[in-house]
Amino acid sequence: MKERIKSYNSRFSGESPQEILAYFLEAYRGRIALASSLGLEDQALTDMILKIDPHAGIFSIDTGRLFPETYSLIDRTNLHYGIRMDVYFPQSEPVAAYVKQNGVNGFYESVEKRKACCKIRKIEPLLRALSTLDVWICGLRQEQSVTRTGVQVVEWDEANGLIKINPLVQWSEEQVWDYIRANRVPYNALHKEGFPSIGCQPCTRAIQPGDDIRAGRWWWENPEHKECGLHKR
Repeated sequence: MKERIKSYNSRFSGESPQEILAYFLEAYRGRIALASSLGLEDQALTDMILKIDPHAGIFSIDTGRLFPETYSLIDRTNLHYGIRMDVYFPQSEPVAAYVKQNGVNGFYESVEKRKACCKIRKIEPLLRALSTLDVWICGLRQEQSVTRTGVQVVEWDEANGLIKINPLVQWSEEQVWDYIRANRVPYNALHKEGFPSIGCQPCTRAIQPGDDIRAGRWWWENPEHKECGLHKR
């Protein structure tokens, strides 16, 4: 598998996101899907993917703590493209047990408690969504944070046993915005209110000009901890 991943990265070096997507959507038809966080990058990918294959799989995870603007975006995206995005939810019993033990906002108390919350609300639903796939499409970009500088176009996800592709890995935030505007892609209203990266409501806040674009995610933690576990490196 390592040789195949190496071959893919060599083959698609310098290729456009659309060319990368077109190949994988055809080669892995029925076994590939976009895992959408409904962020700017994933909205751009949604547009690209559906222009290539209107029946391609797209799913998102509702942690139960999302912003109202994010729920609105799910509806607007479905209406805009005439689709019905799959939405996965956390299991109710582990959520209830976590809240009983740690409180509603116990994740502020330590990195361990925060990651435990992410595991229950995000990672477990993701694993269910990935269980029938061979390839998942992600909107990771190298410039997003210090934890993502080494991201490649094609990676082998050892933990989940499948291929992960990141078609926008080399794109800048400006390039993403240019695509969004040029193609009139629906996006989260919070992006215009200082939220370049949007996750769960209690774990996300607006940033100041000049801040790292993920500075508003888990702002009480050190930068090297700012991942939920979906993208282990």
